[in-house]
Amino acid sequence: MAEHAALADTRSEDGGKPDAAVVRDALGVGVAVGLSGFAFGVTSAGSGLTLLQTCALSLLVFTGASQFALVGALAGGGNPFTAAAGAFFLGVRNAFYGLRLSQLLALPRAVRPFAAQWVIDETTAVALAQPTRRSVRIGFTVTGLTLYVLWNLTTLLGALGADAIGDTDAWGLDAAGPAVFLALLAPMLRTTTERIVAGLAVVLGLGLLPVLPAGVPVLVAALAAPAVLWAEGRRRGRPGPTEDDDTVGEGR
Repeated sequence: MAEHAALADTRSEDGGKPDAAVVRDALGVGVAVGLSGFAFGVTSAGSGLTLLQTCALSLLVFTGASQFALVGALAGGGNPFTAAAGAFFLGVRNAFYGLRLSQLLALPRAVRPFAAQWVIDETTAVALAQPTRRSVRIGFTVTGLTLYVLWNLTTLLGALGADAIGDTDAWGLDAAGPAVFLALLAPMLRTTTERIVAGLAVVLGLGLLPVLPAGVPVLVAALAAPAVLWAEGRRRGRPGPTEDDDTVGEGR
């Protein structure tokens, strides 16, 4: 607790960048990603969801990767419960983001349930890049507000325009969401272990597509992380050769 308090104090000191710069960066992320809600609206409507269901997903779920996973599995003929499970596991990461952001934002208790709705990849990335608590709050708020408004507006427009566009596969709009998610994820893969987890997840997810029902490969791909971490722990925990072992070996 003392370390967390010290960290919060350090981040609250002077030395942050101007508010205008934080707002500019936050708006850039919010607008760029928010516009991809149009692709979700089209894809969701193309998978058979109604206008109300599509808009409700963006209003209540509001986590792009999970939303695309859900409608993608449904479009592929997957079981609704399996599709929902895959979307849920993708959304679990936001809970871990919240643990970190709760320390940096230090919001009043009455505000936290509302702020939790905006704890997603983009708001977390912008917030963690800030040097002071003030800039963290500004970055989180501006990114969250901009993205939430634009994402829901473009979701509505996409769902309404789905009939005019026609076949979403022909336009490639079904790939827009995953492409945005991968673009955000790639810079975060900084260690060898993280890259191995990502690579194994891709192999499992794509390799099992032809043999498992829609939505299930996503669940299996989630096993990549514990599998790699277990193997890494085994490798580090295995004792290496000692001088005594070398001496015994030479004596033999």
